[in-house]
This record gives sequence, structure tokens and C-alpha cells, in this order.
Amino acid sequence: MTGMATTAENGSTRNWTFLTNHAHVLLSIARNPTARLRDVADEVGVTERAAQAIVADLEAGGYLRRTRVGRRNEYTVDPSGHFRHPAESDRQVGDLLALFTSESADA
Repeated sequence: MTGMATTAENGSTRNWTFLTNHAHVLLSIARNPTARLRDVADEVGVTERAAQAIVADLEAGGYLRRTRVGRRNEYTVDPSGHFRHPAESDRQVGDLLALFTSESADA
């Protein structure tokens, strides 16, 4: 699978993914809590400014906490937060983290 979808109306192709940029940023930070936002942005494929806005959203939502360590930031992800969409609101973000950050997922 290539990640490309063809629309029925005109046969054009668009890129799309199952996970949002917010999910990708959260997963990136969960994998590397001391990563610079520039590196997170590069990994996710967004601008550094977009990564900053997403981190601010995630902080405001209680999904992660930022701690200043010297000149760098260190992030702590709260896996007990629930998904925001009503269809998944009974599930915790930790389920997503476990799926994509576990050692067995890499195999």
C-alpha cells in the first residue's frame, strides 16, 4: 500500500494517513522525550512552527507536560488521557502509544 487514495469523483490521487499530525507528534515525543521540536517537526513532516502549535495543543489538553532542563525541554506524555473524538473517547491515548512505541511493533 502506498498511502495514496483515489477519489471516486474525478480519479485524482491525494496523500492521506490514518493518524493526524497531533498523533504523530505525540508518538515522536513518546519515543524521544528529549527531542528538539525541530527534529520532531522533521520526523513528522511539518514545520517547526506547526510542531510548536501542536505541542501547545497537546499540553493544553493534558496529553503531555514540558519540563525545562537546562537549555532544553523534556516532555512527559500522560498515557491516561482519552481520545477526543466521541467514537473513541472511551479509549486512552496509552493504547495508541503501546501500539506504536512497543518493542514488538518494530519487529
